[in-house]
Amino acid sequence: GPQAGVIFGRRDLVDRCGRHPLARALRPGQLVLAALQETAMAYLRRDGDAIPFWRMATVPAAELRRRAAALGVGEVIDTVAVAGAGSLPGFEIPSAGIALDGDHSEGLRMADPPVIGRVHQARTLLDLRTVDPADDPLVAKAAAACMS
Repeated sequence: GPQAGVIFGRRDLVDRCGRHPLARALRPGQLVLAALQETAMAYLRRDGDAIPFWRMATVPAAELRRRAAALGVGEVIDTVAVAGAGSLPGFEIPSAGIALDGDHSEGLRMADPPVIGRVHQARTLLDLRTVDPADDPLVAKAAAACMS
């Protein structure tokens, strides 16, 4: 869902916040409110699959390893994804992806669409935790192009 802060409490205090000069600039539009409502409803329905963060965070590492192997490029590696915001700062999630020998970050960024990885110990690491499975062929194509 959207990044949001929600103010609730005593009516007089909420009204006072609404009169602050910044209130107009920070007021969410209809699209943000609709997205926030749908996210809240998904939580109430306990429908984690409707929330991209939870859908991606709960994929088993074994499934990510299988997808990494199916890319057909690089070395399949175990890694750790870190949820770094909100109520879970620094929460580590076992993950998997591929490693490409060398620094291929620039070539991957120049791909269409750009692919963002990280370089660690002279290898470019691509973690599949936050990659939609439908985008795996794009990641494979970009990685293969960098390796040729």
